[in-house]
Amino acid sequence: MADSAIWVEGLVKRFKSVVALKGIDFEVQKGTIFGLLGPNGAGKTTTIRILATVLRADEGQARVMGHDVFEEPFAVRCQIGLAGQNAAVDPNLTGRENLRMIGKLAQVASSEIRRRADELLDTFDLMDAADRPLRTYSGGMRRRLDVAAALVSRPPIIFLDEPTTGLDVQSRTELWGVIRNLVADGSTVLLTTQYLEEADQLADRIAVMDLGRIVANDTAALLKSRLGNTVIEMEMENEAQSAWAEDVLQKTVADGQIEHEGVLVRINTDKGPLILIQAIRSLDAWGLVPIGLSVREPSLDDVFLTLTGTQAISSAPTTALGGGYS
Repeated sequence: MADSAIWVEGLVKRFKSVVALKGIDFEVQKGTIFGLLGPNGAGKTTTIRILATVLRADEGQARVMGHDVFEEPFAVRCQIGLAGQNAAVDPNLTGRENLRMIGKLAQVASSEIRRRADELLDTFDLMDAADRPLRTYSGGMRRRLDVAAALVSRPPIIFLDEPTTGLDVQSRTELWGVIRNLVADGSTVLLTTQYLEEADQLADRIAVMDLGRIVANDTAALLKSRLGNTVIEMEMENEAQSAWAEDVLQKTVADGQIEHEGVLVRINTDKGPLILIQAIRSLDAWGLVPIGLSVREPSLDDVFLTLTGTQAISSAPTTALGGGYS
């Protein structure tokens, strides 16, 4: 664990009859971005809250920068910055006042607080609004200030719980740049997201979560490579035809992972040209004619669908969403 910023083994968390975490394990190396990817209800936020010492696990172990999360909570809090789903800032204070207040609470040296607040306001493009009450900020501005607040004390580890929820495309892209710069400067980031694009763009390693379990943990490239080099998608006229087409292809195509979803029949394979010819010939023999056809490389969306049986969100929406356990 010498190079580990975060180490987790066998974490279990129950909320009465609901088991939110079912024995998860993962390790985050120093100076990297680790993504927890999954839909609402997967257990991402519960994991973050345990590591941030807000919740206590029912079973398992966890260490942050070598400190036991359950036995040394104060030492852990000194090592982390947290930007949760709901803004942890005061709407009645200005942006500058909020950052200075966070600095005092984090016991940043008085001589450093003012300079650090101004530095973050500039980094997050909030200097023009620095002396306006937070209640006058747009959703994107509030979100940027919330992330800035997590950085006031220059923590070596930063927890970002769905940081781009509610941001427009430009704000999201700018925040991605800030996150990359943090890691370039030596920080470690644990990022939760339900957006495939965000995980693919940012994370050095991705753990896919579903219903309280980690169902895969690898780099984006290796996760995609599990599905083969080619994805063939054929659109049929209706779902009954796509189910029939899947049944035909399961019996006649020599090599490939075959499934149907709605009107689409999908084949993942390492032998794209050969399998495409086999598939078209097989369907034609049964009088099945696709109305649409595409051939492409696997995406993180394909990985997520294969692992969880559901589709995640390909890119972030531009309207604010509520927080909660996820």
